[in-house]
This record gives sequence, C-alpha cells and structure tokens, in this order.
Amino acid sequence: MTAEVVELLRTLIRNACVNDGSIGSGHEVRSADALEAYLAGSGLAIERYSAAPGRVSLLTRIEGPDRRAPTLLLLGHTDVVPAESGRWRHDPFAADVEDGLVWGRGAIDMLNLTATMAVACRRLAADGFRPAGTLIFAAVADEEAAGTHGVAHLLDHHADAIRADYVITEAGGVPVPSREGPLLPLTVGEKGVSWRRLTVRGTAGHGALPFGADNALVTAAVVVQRLAAYRSPARILDVWRRTVEALDLHPLITAALTDPDRVLDAATWLHSPGLARVVHACTHTTLSPNVVRGGTNVNVIPDRVVIEVDVRTLPGVTAADVDAMLTDALGDLADRVEISAPDFGEGSMSPTETPLHDALTRTVTALVPGSRLVPQLAPGATDARHFRWRGIPAYGFGLHSARIPYTEYPLMFHGDNERIDVESLRLSCLLWERLARDFLA
Repeated sequence: MTAEVVELLRTLIRNACVNDGSIGSGHEVRSADALEAYLAGSGLAIERYSAAPGRVSLLTRIEGPDRRAPTLLLLGHTDVVPAESGRWRHDPFAADVEDGLVWGRGAIDMLNLTATMAVACRRLAADGFRPAGTLIFAAVADEEAAGTHGVAHLLDHHADAIRADYVITEAGGVPVPSREGPLLPLTVGEKGVSWRRLTVRGTAGHGALPFGADNALVTAAVVVQRLAAYRSPARILDVWRRTVEALDLHPLITAALTDPDRVLDAATWLHSPGLARVVHACTHTTLSPNVVRGGTNVNVIPDRVVIEVDVRTLPGVTAADVDAMLTDALGDLADRVEISAPDFGEGSMSPTETPLHDALTRTVTALVPGSRLVPQLAPGATDARHFRWRGIPAYGFGLHSARIPYTEYPLMFHGDNERIDVESLRLSCLLWERLARDFLA
C-alpha cells in the first residue's frame, strides 16, 4: 500500500498541473489520465467531466443500495500553484524521494491526500467493499484558482454526479503535541475570499523630468506600504477559542491569544514565524498586496498602476466591510484609488455535531491512540466552501505523522521545499479505508 501511494503521488507531482489562474493553465487532464489508468481493472467506473480544454475532473464511486444511508465525498484536487525551482532543495516537479520524504509541488497541497484517497478507494473496491451508503472519490481541477473549472462547474452542471451528504477534503490532521496526547486539527471552516483590484491614477510624462511629477507608481508604492501595515480589528471567533483552549498552554498565554487587544503580542511569544502567521490570520481579516502592474517604458512616467490585493475575510465579514477597511488603510490617498471587486466569497463554517465527526473521532482514536480532534479555522480557501455554502457539512482532514514538525506546515503551503513523509501517506490511506467502513457500512 505505502509503495503504491508513493508512486502515484510522484506521478501526480511530475504531471506538473500548474494553475496560474488563467483558463489555459492547469492541464489537469494529465492527472485525470493517470488516475484513470491507476484505477483501471479495479471494477470502479470512471466519470470524466471537462469544463474547458484540458480542465478535466475525474469521479468514481462505490454505490450503496440504502438511500437512507449517507453519501460521503472524498474530495481531492489535481492542480498545483507555480513554483520557482531555484529556491528549492529538490526540483519541485521531479518528485524526488529522500530519507522517507517525497519532495515536490503539491506534496502537501493536496496531491498527497488525492493520491491516498485514490489508493484507498481502489483497495476498498478490490476487497469487495459493499457499503449501505455511497462513497464518492473526486479528483477535480482548478481548486487553486476559484474552482470555476472544477467543483463549481460540477455543482452547476453535473450536480447529481457529485451530490453528497458529507465532504472531506484538505487540510488538517497535523499532530500538535500536548501534555494529554497529540491534538489533530480538523478544519471545520475557512475564511472568505474577497480579492480587490486597486487602480492608482497619475499623469504621464517624460522620465527625464521627474521633479514634481504625478507618478502613479510612486503613489502606488505608498499605497502598498499602507496596505501591508494595516491591521484590521481583531475578532476572537468561537472556533479559535476552542482551538487555543485545547492546546493546553500556560493560562496567561491562552488568555492573551483569546484577547483581541493582546493576540498579536501573544503570537510573538510562540517564537515561530509559521504559527505567528496562523494566529494573525485566524483572528483578523487580512489584506495582502501581491501583484503590481504598471508602466510602459523606462523613459515614461506611468499614469496608471494596478495593485491586486488578496483579501481574506473572517466569517461574518461582508463585502462592504472590506471596502471600509481598504478606505481606512488608504487614508488620505483613498480619493486617488479606484477599487473594484473581481471576486467575493464569504467565509464558511460547518457544525461539529454530526455523525461524520463522530465516525472520524472513532477512526482516528483507533489509529492514533490518545489523540483528540480539535476544530480549526483555515486561513486559506478550499473547495469545501462550495459545499458549505449549500448547507452540506464539509471538513478538512488527513492523518499525518510527527515526522515533519507542525510549525513547518504553514510555511510549505504555496511555499518552497514542499514535502511529505511516507508514514503520513500510509496513515491517510488507512484513515480513508477505515472511515468508509465505519461511516458507510
């Protein structure tokens, strides 16, 4: 089993289904072909759905006869974000294996789980698994953009194919040590995506005559600095409070991490850049200016610069709230900036009082004795939001070993030197198999 999932993961990494947000990127058909080839001969019927040329999603299912029993969707994606190879210890698309670690873009986001879900479904089918409920495995395109050519396309045009009562996708399950045993975060909600495009206007002129010029790029530089320095008001959500209290930290640190006036100070006490970022993201709506476009020639003073801002909103924050924050951040420059909203999707939450949560608890406790599930809010977006918006409980989970410290995971998502250990792949395979037998039998 372990060797099988390692090789499948390496294939998915090497397929380099890089999604830069454009319709012509992704090429997820490569991994759809690979997964179909892997599942061939198992008795599983394959369904393929194409939202655009090359943007292919794959589904398979083990159908149950009891319509009163639940349908569980194991939801993986096959696209990955771009990677700059010069900053990696290993080529991000070579899928090197070294000392029990598989290196490559997508190793944790989320080709690891996609591969383990596929292997678990094949093993269940080969074993003659006949559940009362239905198990669906989906490997979809376009998660790393908006899901337009993946889950959103399926839900809008092929809803019956992906209809489910419960969904599990990325991310969670990285063990956090505590005095009472490992804590395993279960993602029950995530922040919203409210990207904004800021257009800064100036006056064109000759680059040889800069004195007193109305240079849009110079103004944009100040705008970027203000956005980077801005701190929205902290909000302590119930899910964050439950996460912190489960960590069993010193009472003074717990109190500070759940106090909106002291939470950022407390984040610095943890002495971990990755954890500090998580603390900030889980307690604030964030503004991150990530792309700037402007200028034509080096000898022309630009009259227009566009800034793309990644805004992630806490659940309950509206589009109007975002615009008010941007106005506050810009201050006296607000009149110089035109704000447009290419996208808005609100934050989402799922309840923890569900039969799936109970089944996960039983399965995980058996695999990792002494562990506890802890609810968490994800700072980033996943395909789970599309289901939560429709009232379907969706969780993010997987099962990881302690080989890679939990403090390193936040830095690897969309970062350099992404990797996963072989033992984590084995554990996740076992998780999906046993969960299906428990929850759907």
